[in-house]
Amino acid sequence: MLWIAVLLLALVLMVIAATALLFRTEDLSHLDSTDYPVREATPNDGHQQVLGRLRELGEASRGLKGKARLMALRRHMDGLSEGITLASEFRHNDEPRGEWVLAPGVDSRRRVLYIHGGAWAAGSPRSHRAITDAFSRLANAAVFAVDYRLMPEHRYMDGVRDCRKAYTWMLDNGPDGHERADFVVVAGDSAGGSHTLGLLAWVRDNGIRQADAAVALSPSTDLTLTAPSNRDNIQTDPLLGPVFGGLAKVPLPVIWWGTLAAFRVSPTNPVASPLRGSLANLPPTLIHVSASEMLLDNARRYAAKAASEGSKVTLHTWPGMVHVWHIFTDLLPEANDAFEDIQAFLEDLESHRTEQTAPCVDDSASTPRPTA
Repeated sequence: MLWIAVLLLALVLMVIAATALLFRTEDLSHLDSTDYPVREATPNDGHQQVLGRLRELGEASRGLKGKARLMALRRHMDGLSEGITLASEFRHNDEPRGEWVLAPGVDSRRRVLYIHGGAWAAGSPRSHRAITDAFSRLANAAVFAVDYRLMPEHRYMDGVRDCRKAYTWMLDNGPDGHERADFVVVAGDSAGGSHTLGLLAWVRDNGIRQADAAVALSPSTDLTLTAPSNRDNIQTDPLLGPVFGGLAKVPLPVIWWGTLAAFRVSPTNPVASPLRGSLANLPPTLIHVSASEMLLDNARRYAAKAASEGSKVTLHTWPGMVHVWHIFTDLLPEANDAFEDIQAFLEDLESHRTEQTAPCVDDSASTPRPTA
């Protein structure tokens, strides 16, 4: 029996060594010392209605397993924007796959690439129409909501490539055909927020025309799950807590191996965890997050690291909001407040650009010269 014990010990040591080699994680706890203020807000009756919607989301797949459960979740998410008054025209696009969202009278040379959330396995342009409709109006822009490929039918990197393709295509193509973009924003929520931040780094590294601005709503920035709020906020996050809270009982190395198996990408890879890559030379970025959600410290760490590397990232935190509360525009005043904040961010950014690019007037010819 001794040889069996020796064999098991050798196997354990090999797994430990492989884990250390494959998942070399830099300790980012120093980023948690940055203090970010939380906005003041008064709770309203809409919160209870939102919690009811979230319970319906859970009940839609209760008792189902595997693919049936996932399909039920997808169908329910696609109905999130139903019944909401939307002003935009929604125009399907075949290649790349997605839809144009056009508020009345928007400037088609101004464009937003929107990347929806849904844990990389659910969600669609339809499910997030409340958000894309608002973006088109507030940015006076044509929004392209990319319908990227989802897991598990497709690999994680297939979705990443779809977002990259949509971005480069959108630079030269608008809703009415070939037309160069004048102003470009990349935005996304949750898993789509992760794709958004990862896309910015890819654009920078490949010498492609960078976005003028980016907006990430409750983004996932680090799949290693080492940030404190991933465990501390389980009880206060009514959406992510019930779904992912059980992971708190699983040792992190086990989660990392599981992530590698499911994503076929290491959780330490910046493609999946933008926080783990270089955050230098990125466009001005606005991040929204709730103080009570599990991804709070994902956002805080990203903002702190980006600032330390010279990129301008603005983080605004709301108290007691559900994950990606922006989608509940019909119920939450805070959703409309958030969109007004995004609009102010973009307008301020453009006003500064205008000031910086304004031509200098040489008035020396009209200025009297001093006499000797």
